[in-house]
Amino acid sequence: MSTARVTELAAMSRANAYISLTKPDVSFLVLITTAAGYYMGARGPVDWLRLAHTVFGTMLIAAGTAALNHYIERDSDRYMRRTAGRPLPSGVLKPNEALLFGVGLAIAGAVDLWVAGGALASILGIVTCLSYLLAYTPLKKRTVWATFVGAFPGAVPPMIGWAAATGSLDRGAWALFAILFLWQFPHFHAIAWMYRDDYSRAGILMLPVVDRDGTRTFRQIILTAIGLIGIGLLPSLLGLTGVLYFFGALVISTALLQVCLWAASSKSNVRAKWLMHATVLHIPLLLGLMMYDKVAR
Repeated sequence: MSTARVTELAAMSRANAYISLTKPDVSFLVLITTAAGYYMGARGPVDWLRLAHTVFGTMLIAAGTAALNHYIERDSDRYMRRTAGRPLPSGVLKPNEALLFGVGLAIAGAVDLWVAGGALASILGIVTCLSYLLAYTPLKKRTVWATFVGAFPGAVPPMIGWAAATGSLDRGAWALFAILFLWQFPHFHAIAWMYRDDYSRAGILMLPVVDRDGTRTFRQIILTAIGLIGIGLLPSLLGLTGVLYFFGALVISTALLQVCLWAASSKSNVRAKWLMHATVLHIPLLLGLMMYDKVAR
C-alpha cells in the first residue's frame, strides 16, 4: 500500500473518531427534541432560519458535551466491551485532542445560541452541559440515583427550543420537559439492563448493576411508563394540541407500556433490546404527532 493511501486512511480514521466523540445518535435526539420545542413554542409563522440556528447551536453544545464525556470517562471505557473501541481507549485520539474539541464545540454552540436564540436559550444550554458533566457523570460511580440526576439535563433540549422561540418558559415548556424526563427511564434502564455486566466491570452504579434480579429496575420502568401516559396528554390539556394528539398520544404511550410489561415478564436481554427500540420509536412519533396537531396561536 502506498504511503499516500496510508496517510489518507489515517486521516479518515481520525475524522471518524472525531465524529464518534460527538455521539451522533444522542445528538440526533437532541436535534429533534429542540426542534419540537421551538415549533411548539412559536406563535404565528415559524422563523425557520432562527429555528435552524437554535437546533444547530444546541447540537453543537450536545456534541461538545459528549466529547467531554468521552474525555472524563476514558479510563472507565477501557473496561466495557461496548466502549473499549471508542477513540480514546483505542488510542486513535489523544485525551487533550478530545478535550479541546469538546470545549470548542460547546463554546461555539453557546455563542450561536446566544446570538440566534437569545440569552435564556444559551444559558439553558450551558447549564445542561455543566450539570451533565459535573453532576451526572461523576455520580455514576457513586449512586444509582445518577440516572435520576442525569434525566434533568437530558430533558432540557425542548426547553431550549421553546426559550429561543418565545424568550421565556411557560407551562408548555415544562410539559415538554416532563415528557422527556419520564421517557428517559424506560430508555436508559433498558440499555443499562442489557449492558449491566459491562457497567459492573467499569464500576458504574447503574440500577441494574445492584439490582441483579431486575425487580427494582423493571418496576421503575413500568411506573415511569405509566406516568408518561398521563404526562403525555398535557399538551392537549394545556391547549397546545387538539383531539387527534390526545387520543394518538394515549395509544402510543399505552403501546409503550405494553412493551415495558412484556419486557418485565422475562427480564431477558433480548426483550430489553426490543424495549430500547420501542422507546427510540416512541419519542419521535409522539413529538411528530404533537407538531402535526398543534393548535394555531
